[in-house]
Formats: sequence, C-alpha cells, structure tokens
Amino acid sequence: MSETLRVACVQLTSRSDKAANLEKAQQLVARAAATGADVVVLPEKWNAIGGPDVLQGAAESLDDGESVQAMATWARQYGVALVGGSITERREGREKLSNTSIVFDSEGSVVGVYRKIHMFDVDVGGHVYRESDAEEPGDQPVVVDVEGWPTGLTVCYDVRFPELYRILALEGAELVTVPAHFTLYTGKDHWELLLRARAVENQYYVAAAAQIGETLPGRLSYGRSLIADPWGIVIACAPDEETVISAELDRRRLADVRAKLPSLASRQADAYRWPTPTS
Repeated sequence: MSETLRVACVQLTSRSDKAANLEKAQQLVARAAATGADVVVLPEKWNAIGGPDVLQGAAESLDDGESVQAMATWARQYGVALVGGSITERREGREKLSNTSIVFDSEGSVVGVYRKIHMFDVDVGGHVYRESDAEEPGDQPVVVDVEGWPTGLTVCYDVRFPELYRILALEGAELVTVPAHFTLYTGKDHWELLLRARAVENQYYVAAAAQIGETLPGRLSYGRSLIADPWGIVIACAPDEETVISAELDRRRLADVRAKLPSLASRQADAYRWPTPTS
C-alpha cells in the first residue's frame, strides 16, 4: 500500500455537444497523466450538460455507453485510475436518470459506482435549478479502493450534507472526490469553505474537479477546482480556465493530523441521536 498518491483534477467547460466534450476531456486526461498522476478526477457531467432533453439524449447504460467505454480506454491507455466525474446514467426499468460517478482502475476495469444522493433543486442567483425533473437520487454511500487508498465518492451538491462525509470517514475513507458543476453565485461564497470544512471535520484529503465558465446560456459555473489536505490547507487550486491541477497526497500527513488532533477518535457515538420528526 503506497504511502503517497498523486491526484490530478480536470477542469473544463462542458456543454451539450457530447462528441466535443469527449474529445476535450481526453486531451485533459492525457495532460493530467503526463503530470505523473496516479489518479485523475473528472468534473460532474463532463460528457454533456443541458436541460432534461439534452440529458436524456446523452444518457448511457453502464454496460455499453460511449462515455463509459471512453473512460475505460483512457484509464488503460494512460495507466491511471480514473474517477469519472459523473455522467447521466440510464437504468433499465426506471423512468428517471441517475447522476453517476464511475471509478476505473488503471487496467480500465470498473471498481466502483456511486449515484448522487442529493438532488440540486434550488432557486439561487435569479435562476431555478430542478435536477429532480430528470434525475432520481441514489441511496448508498460508497467507499472504493483507488490505488490502495480508501476513497469516498460524492458529487457536487452532496458537499452541503456533512453527515454523508462523516459516514465516508467512518467507513475508512482517506480521500474523498467531489466532481462538481457549482454555480458562480454559490461558488464564490461557499465552494472553498465547504470543501475545506469537509476535509477538516473528517481529517482526510478532498479532491474536487469542477466545471468552469458558461456551460449553459447565461448560467456561469464557478470552477476553482481544488485539492485540500486533512488540515484544510488548499494544496492545489485551478485558475479560471480549462486546465489540470495536481498534488501529492501523503498518508503520513493524514496519520499525523489524526494523531495530534484526534477528533474522529473523540466522537461520542452513543450520545448522538437523530431528532424524532414531529407530525
């Protein structure tokens, strides 16, 4: 089990043209691999962004989807583990799609699948977002082995729900990935704050790969992909452009933080109870 892990995050501007998105993503994955990365993380919905019609048209099954096959090929070709951001997944017998993150090992085999739990149904910055119009929530936290590192999988809006991130810590996560399509309006105030908070609370690394710029007409995404260490220090942050960032994670750093400030070990689980809902 390696004590260090080099992680790269891809930042790009995806739109409705799936073929163009795949071509651009491959170029950036190749660039990420060239940094010496062991693991590459793509953003949320990197292969297609748009309204319900666009998402329905771009949706794939995990068995034979074009984007799924492309990610498997890239992982194998470039010799990296690939956290495939998320894509819209079509599942047999279900009316709505899933917002799904797929993890591939360096041989191109699928080693983990996570379906986004929290739907982005909000009214912010003068825009209404209703992710649940086209998609349904997942119901299962996931921790998967990525190059010997237990890695928790989340997607974008999940970052506002600390209970999910604590569960991932208790299930052994040492790294959590956060592919995202954060709005400019919320991102400027909340993006870094939330990511660093999740890292500090749970004393693990957080790697967040984001969309940047105008992915939808008149709707800007924030970008600023970042990697934070278990002390909450940002060890890599992207400028406002399509790019790649990378950083080396060190398990000894994680162990040192947890030993000197043992907040996870100091938990009093028997004292915590969910409030009883009132009728």
